[in-house]
Amino acid sequence: MKTTWLFLSLALVAALPAQEIKSPDGALAVKLSLDRGTLAYSVTRGGQVMLEPSPLGLETSLGSFATGLKADGVSTAKLDERYTLPHGKVRDVHYVANELTARFTNANGDNLEVIFRVSDRDVAFAYRLSGKDRRRVTIRSEATGFNLPASATAFVTWQAKPGDGWMASKPSYEEGYFVDEPIGKKSPTGLGFTFPALFRVGDAGWVLVSETGTSGNYAGTRLVDPTADGLYRIAFPEPGENGGIGDASVSASLPLLTPWRTLTVGATLAPIVESTVATDVVKPLYAPSQAYVPGRSTWSWLVWQDASMNEPDQRAFIDLAAAMGWEYILIDALWEGNLGRTKLAELVAYARSRKVDVLLWYNSNGAWNDAPQDPRNRMDTAPARQNEMAWLKSIGVKGLKVDFFGGDKQTTIKLYEDILTDGNAHGLMLVFHGATLPRGWERMYPNFMASEAATVSENLIFTQGFADGEARLSTILSLVRNPVAPLDFGPLVLNRSFHKEAGKGNKRRTTDAFQLASTVLYQSPLQHFGLTPNNLTEQPPFVIDFLKQVPADWDETRYLAGYPGKDIALARRHGDRWYVAASNGEKQPKELTLNLPFLAGRTLTLSHDAPGQKAATRQVTVGADGRLTLTLEVGGGAVLYQ
Repeated sequence: MKTTWLFLSLALVAALPAQEIKSPDGALAVKLSLDRGTLAYSVTRGGQVMLEPSPLGLETSLGSFATGLKADGVSTAKLDERYTLPHGKVRDVHYVANELTARFTNANGDNLEVIFRVSDRDVAFAYRLSGKDRRRVTIRSEATGFNLPASATAFVTWQAKPGDGWMASKPSYEEGYFVDEPIGKKSPTGLGFTFPALFRVGDAGWVLVSETGTSGNYAGTRLVDPTADGLYRIAFPEPGENGGIGDASVSASLPLLTPWRTLTVGATLAPIVESTVATDVVKPLYAPSQAYVPGRSTWSWLVWQDASMNEPDQRAFIDLAAAMGWEYILIDALWEGNLGRTKLAELVAYARSRKVDVLLWYNSNGAWNDAPQDPRNRMDTAPARQNEMAWLKSIGVKGLKVDFFGGDKQTTIKLYEDILTDGNAHGLMLVFHGATLPRGWERMYPNFMASEAATVSENLIFTQGFADGEARLSTILSLVRNPVAPLDFGPLVLNRSFHKEAGKGNKRRTTDAFQLASTVLYQSPLQHFGLTPNNLTEQPPFVIDFLKQVPADWDETRYLAGYPGKDIALARRHGDRWYVAASNGEKQPKELTLNLPFLAGRTLTLSHDAPGQKAATRQVTVGADGRLTLTLEVGGGAVLYQ
């Protein structure tokens, strides 16, 4: 039976101080206050201020829910849930949190609930809107903000201008990063920063800000340029996104639960890397039509490029997947024009005869950019999409990589949702490229596998500058982007140059051991590897043997060490086998001493840097105290495995 203090009259609530809710362990605390009709919240950890008083609220067709609010009661609850992520960075999740729901009315008498959930490492909050006699709402803007302490520094990537980039295909979350910059620094585009955003709050620790639970009922949001003292507010999409198609506001039926905004807080980066808040506060939107199988994939395009879209080369990469024991081949862009549908179906049949399944690339277009690669106009409308997917199912295709979206408007998010829903009906897994950040989608949509939403390995082909910074970027993406959602990076290139012909194209600056480590550092349940057929004879047997065994899905993930831009070390477990991977993002060799109590006293295989940027291997025994020191060269890495 609920105690009477949970439901307070308006007069009593108005007389009370700010409402506070704490994590189950008592360390993480949120205070919610109403001052002259305006809402604000703050976050502390162990008494340390991690987020200063920050605004809340919405501006809508029902009037303002940011000003003129009146309290209408509060309630609390305890949450305790266990669930499974069948192809994530962790498999079995136990979510325990305390919940506070505060209710308010606006000047028109319509209702706003602000819901906070606080676990031992995460804060999540969302709005629920309802009207006394209303059935729909348009949300024009949010007052929501994140007010960082003045001591904080930012690790953030900026928003691209609509219509920028190749064939007017941006924004697609593929910009550069500020690393350890003062919080007042503005973005180079003037459009702020995309999620997730990482902040170091001096010696107090770290805060990762993101959002989750975004479906076709809402738009994807971002952070506008901060004020000089570190207030980052939520912004809706720009009108020019998605080729100007669709509204930049949000329209939905009532009652409406908005996406959750999340803050992961820790003294170290361990809570950020290990957090599951993106899936903790969402639910599956439909049941999987079948079991979707994670796995490793060959991929000719990354090194052999467009010219490889021909039957002999695709057969060679099918044979490569079969030789490696990998589950898939990704047949990339231009297959419709270069191969044709009859030949494609023959290749699918050939692949299946070799126990390899096929993933196919598609252009998302419609009319929102000029990207010409085929197949086009097959994913943008329901009749075309459903007809196409029925054919794909009939020939045995298992999944799709859909590219070139370019925006976060509600209409674009709805397209993602429609592709996923139709894909599930036809037994197809989905990876999105040239795309938005996935926001809890691996739980909401069971056939969602991964998204790009970062500058990834294709850029190694495009510019030498990107290739020069490959190792440094691994330390940023592993600690900022990948913690909130699967990342389709496309790791593992063992050729010394990014070209089919040796010596041509951009030069690889990283070591072979770094490349092996990248297969573990980057988490995606469909890993599109840049291995090429020549690598089977050029590399020593231990390299090929490792690549045959490395998994694509994980039961557990642990942060070991690292700092964005400097270095990274993670441990991931698949079944009873542990894999420890590290990379060096700086311009001098270094040693990383790791604490591995779960491997104490055990002897494992270490693949490490060797002269000439090669990899070497040896057996090592972790100390009885769980300590092990790794030596990393410039552009180097290491991987430790059982």
